[in-house]
Amino acid sequence: MDDRQRDDTAARDEAATTAMINDRQDQDDAAALAQTLLASEHEVGSALATSQDVESSLAQLKHRVNSQPTVQHGPSPQHIQHDPQDRSGARLMFVELRKLQDGSAEYAELRNQLVRMHLPLVEHLARRFRNRGEPLDDLTQVATIGLIKSVDRFDPERGVEFSTYATPTVTGEIKRHFRDKGWAVRVPRRLQELRLALTTATAELSQLHGRSPTVHELAEKLAISEEEVLEGLESANAYSTLSLDVPDTDDESPAVADTLKAEDEGLQGVEYRESLKPLLESLPPREKRILLLRFFGNMTQSQIAQEVGISQMHVSRLLARTLAQLREKLLVEE
Repeated sequence: MDDRQRDDTAARDEAATTAMINDRQDQDDAAALAQTLLASEHEVGSALATSQDVESSLAQLKHRVNSQPTVQHGPSPQHIQHDPQDRSGARLMFVELRKLQDGSAEYAELRNQLVRMHLPLVEHLARRFRNRGEPLDDLTQVATIGLIKSVDRFDPERGVEFSTYATPTVTGEIKRHFRDKGWAVRVPRRLQELRLALTTATAELSQLHGRSPTVHELAEKLAISEEEVLEGLESANAYSTLSLDVPDTDDESPAVADTLKAEDEGLQGVEYRESLKPLLESLPPREKRILLLRFFGNMTQSQIAQEVGISQMHVSRLLARTLAQLREKLLVEE
C-alpha cells in the first residue's frame, strides 16, 4: 500500500470517529432539550421553565452544531502537510513542487519550506570551511544560495537523494566564493588554479621526500616551467595581506611600518638643489666653471687660478660675488 492509500484510509477512519462523536453529542443535546420542554409543564423545585429557557437550550444546540469541524474526504495532494522535520517526506514534497506552477503562491510556500528543511545541511557544509579567513555567517549565506539553486534544479525522478545532489552544488558555491572574493588582491584565475595545484604538489612531494620540494621538482611534477612555478609561488602572497600597524612579532614589538621607515638626510636639500638649477644655468660660463671646480671638483683657489688662467685673488672675488648673487636670488624667491 503506498502513501496515498494510507492517507485515504486514515482520513476515512477519522471521519467515522468524528461522526460517532457528533451522534453522541446530538443525543445528549436532544435529551437536554427534552428535559427543558417537559419542565415547562411541570414544576422544577419552586420555579417553572419559561420560553426563555427553551430559547437558551436551542441557542446552545445551534452553537454546538456550527462549531463542529468539517471533515474533508480524500484530501487533495496539493494540500497535504508534511512535518518539516520528516526527511522521508522530502521526496513527496519535491514531487508536489514539480506539479505546481512556477511563480504561484503555493509554489513559493512549498519551495521555502524545502529550503528551511535542509538548512542544517547548509550549516554543516559551511562549518567545514571555517577558520580560512572568511566569517562563518558569510559562508552560511553563500551556502544557502547553493541550496536554493539545488532546490530549483533537483529532479526527484532521477532516483537520488536530495542531500546527495545538493552537497556538490553547495560546496562548489562556497569554493567559488573563496576564488572570487577570498583574495585580498585580485589575480587572474590561471594563477589561482596554479596556486592550488602547487599547494597539492608541495604536500605530496614533502610527504614523499621528507623535505620541502625544490622549484625544479615542482616543475617536473606539474609538467610546467620553473618560471611558471615561481610566478605561482609569488601570486600566493596576494591571497592575504598584513596591516602595517600590526606588531612585527608580539604585542610589545614595534609595528611593521616603524621598521620600514628611515630618515633621508638629503631630503631637506632637495628644495635648495631644485631652486639652484635655473640660477646656475643663468650664470656666465666662467663663473659657472669656477663654482663647479670649487664645490664639485674640490679644488683650492690656487688650483682653480691655474686651471682658468687668472690670479688667485681674482678667483676669490669672483666666487664671493657669484655666491652673493645666488644667495640674494634664493632669498627673493622664498
